[in-house]
Amino acid sequence: MGSFRFSFTLVCFLTLAILQTINAQNSQQDYLDAHNAARAQVMGVGNNMVWNATVAAYAQNYANQRIGDCNLVHSGGPYGENLAKGSGTFTGTAAVNLWVAEKTYYDYATNTCASGYVCGHYTQVVWRNSNQLGCARVQCTNNSWWFVICSYYPRGNYVGQSPY
Repeated sequence: MGSFRFSFTLVCFLTLAILQTINAQNSQQDYLDAHNAARAQVMGVGNNMVWNATVAAYAQNYANQRIGDCNLVHSGGPYGENLAKGSGTFTGTAAVNLWVAEKTYYDYATNTCASGYVCGHYTQVVWRNSNQLGCARVQCTNNSWWFVICSYYPRGNYVGQSPY
């Protein structure tokens, strides 16, 4: 009986540890930390992104609309926007890291992406004037994937303008 209690306790502890690790990558602070780390690497941008509850509510509302299909369709709303989806334990931090990884394809000198690549998610993350953020993550009902949205105020990615 003692061995069973120990095993059960160990399983519960490990499960809680895993869940805390996963949830820890989806908090407001985690989204901010991931964005601000990327922004701090860019001269003149800084790590000044702050959480905006209104923008976050907008992101959550839109994420709730995508919960049934998990489609990466932009909301067309008043904010800048990045979308991502992934399976398994896809976290908000993982989504931000995907967007930031596009930095490799961005050429500041020409303000363009390498041919055949996308880098607009990255440029929105580091857009100099965007300094308020709200993000949300939902698990989709059609495939158990995760849908992540981050909304930015003021919006960025204006054609012909450099992000920084």
